[in-house]
Amino acid sequence: MDGVTRGAGRGVGRGVERGPGTITFITGGARSGKSSFAERRAAGGGPRRVVYVATGGAGDAEMTARIAAHRRKRLPGWQTVEEQWQVGDVIRGSGGAGAVVVVDCLTLLVSNLVLRAVGPGAEESMPEQVADEAASRAQAAVEGEVAALLDAARAAREAGGDVIVVSNEVGQGLVPPYPLGRLFRDLLGWANQAVAAAADEVYLLVAGIPLCLRGNGAPGGGGVEARA
Repeated sequence: MDGVTRGAGRGVGRGVERGPGTITFITGGARSGKSSFAERRAAGGGPRRVVYVATGGAGDAEMTARIAAHRRKRLPGWQTVEEQWQVGDVIRGSGGAGAVVVVDCLTLLVSNLVLRAVGPGAEESMPEQVADEAASRAQAAVEGEVAALLDAARAAREAGGDVIVVSNEVGQGLVPPYPLGRLFRDLLGWANQAVAAAADEVYLLVAGIPLCLRGNGAPGGGGVEARA
């Protein structure tokens, strides 16, 4: 979609400036172990303040059960903040020296932003036509929030905090048969690239096994320069 691809390179392919903290990006397919790996990473740094930013909304019974299951897995003492749209503001208010902020997940954040921009009833009706104006609103909303998220993550990193962002890899499946699905896929693909480009460490989860794409465990020494 032309409205998506115009901004697709924005923020991707730039050098990563390291600070005292770390930005980590974790991606993978559904049920690949992304959240569990993110939680282990957050818990592995010793007794630190952990803020868990949950972007999913309890829209039906299944989602309510999933949210409850995720809550039970989190360690006592972790702070959970449920925020479906303005995650950058939460990171800016919660990150900093000694803190770990886990954003789980970028996928639902993008979905929330797209559905709000397209308008009520879009998810149920799955329209055959997504108006250019609605698609442009969705693109602007996603680009704006990803920029705010990354600005806040960089500030938290410079202050000595860690930020972990979890997302889904959606580019290896079938092409969605309806325009709204393709819009979401394109915007999430761009958002994944933008966050990965800014991250110090990038992991791909496959069958519960983390593959380090950038960082100390990456093949060839794992420098932190951004890669398109």
